[in-house]
Amino acid sequence: MRILVSGAGVAGPVLAHWLTRYGFRVTVVERAPALRRTGGHAVDLFRPAVDISERMGVLPRIEERATGTDRLTVFPEGARRPVRADLAKIFGGASDRHVEVMRDDLTTIYHDASREDVEYLFDDSVTSVSPGDGDGCEVRFENAAPRRFGLVVGADGLHSTVRRLVFGADAGRGSFLGAYFGVLSLPNASGLDGELLMHVGVGRTAGMYGARHLDDARALFLFRSTRELDWHHRDVPRQKELLRGAFTGLHPQVDGWLEELDRTPAFYFDSISQLRMDSWSRGRVTLVGDAGYCPGPAVGGSTTLAVVGAYVLAGELARAGGDHTRAFPAYERAMAEHVRGSRAVALSAARTLIPTSRAGVWGLAQGARLVSALPAGPGRALLRLTTRSARLYNSMTVEDYAPAAAV
Repeated sequence: MRILVSGAGVAGPVLAHWLTRYGFRVTVVERAPALRRTGGHAVDLFRPAVDISERMGVLPRIEERATGTDRLTVFPEGARRPVRADLAKIFGGASDRHVEVMRDDLTTIYHDASREDVEYLFDDSVTSVSPGDGDGCEVRFENAAPRRFGLVVGADGLHSTVRRLVFGADAGRGSFLGAYFGVLSLPNASGLDGELLMHVGVGRTAGMYGARHLDDARALFLFRSTRELDWHHRDVPRQKELLRGAFTGLHPQVDGWLEELDRTPAFYFDSISQLRMDSWSRGRVTLVGDAGYCPGPAVGGSTTLAVVGAYVLAGELARAGGDHTRAFPAYERAMAEHVRGSRAVALSAARTLIPTSRAGVWGLAQGARLVSALPAGPGRALLRLTTRSARLYNSMTVEDYAPAAAV
C-alpha cells in the first residue's frame, strides 16, 4: 500500500520512517523547497519521544545537536537584580529523559532516517484530496501529476492544508489561549554559551539563548492578548509590527533584540491556540501532530506529542495490516489521553511563562531559583508535585509494536 504524508516537519518524517519499516510505501510532500537549515527554535523531547528516537537509531545524533543550555538568568521587570538558576537541574528534575534541540536540526535528523526508503516531493503541496473510496484517494498537487494513494495523512502543522481540504475550513478551529509567540534569529552579541536570558513582565516574556553548535542566537517572545489580533499566518510584516508593539519598552536589551526584526534571516510567529476536533480521521484520511491536535505552540509539548502520535499511527496501521477502518480508531483511542493531558499542560504552562500579575512575575523567578538551589532529590520531588508537564510526560507510555510483513 502506498501512503501519502503531507508535511516534512517532525511528525511526517517520523511517521514515514516507521511506515517503511512496517512495509508500506511512502511519499512525503512538503511545501518548502528544501529542509530548513537555519537552526529554527529550541524544542523539547521528553521521555517517550527520546525512547522512540532511540528505537529509530537517531538518538546519538540528537544528543550531539543538543543545545547545551544549562543556566537561566531571569530579569523580573522593575527588579534591581536578576535571578540566576541551574536550568540543567530544573530540566533534570522535571523529566528523567529530556533533550533540548533546535527544531530544524531535529527535522533534518528525522528526514535523514527515512530518506533512503521514502519519496520526498519538495516545493509542492496538495491542492485537492478525496476522503477515499474503495481503493484509495485521488490526490492533486500544485506541481506533480495527480496520483492515487491508499491512505493520506496530514502532518502539515497547525495551519494544515489537508485538514482544510478534507474536514472543511472551520474544522479544528483553534481555541485561542490568549497569547502569541514569536522567534527570530539574531547575532549572538552577548556571547551566550549555555545560558538563557529572560526578561519577564506582566503579560509578556522575552528570552534569548544560543546553542553550542550555532554561531548566532535566538530570541523568543511570548505575550498575552485579551482578544485575537488581526493578522494572517503568511503576513510577516504585520506579525513583526505586533511583536514590536507588545515588547517595546520592556527592557533596553529587549529593544535591541527587536531592532533585529528587519535584518533577521529567520522569523516565526503564531498564536498560542489549541485544536479541538471530535475525530482526526475521515475515510482514508487522518491527521497527526499539530495538524490534528496541537495542544498549544511553545507551551504544550507539541513536539513530543507529534513524535508519539506518528509512532502510534504507524504501529496501529501495521497491526491492522493497513486496514484504516481498524487502525484509525485504534490510533485515536491510544492518543486521546495524551492529547487531553497536553491541552491541560499548555493552559498551565501559559499562565506560568506569561505571568498575569507582579506576584506571578516574582513567583516565576523565585520558583526557578528555589528548585535549582535544592539538592537533587528534594528539587526533583518538588518539581514533580508542582509541574503538570512532568507528571504527564513521565507517565506517557507507548507500545513496542512488532514489525509486520510487507503490506
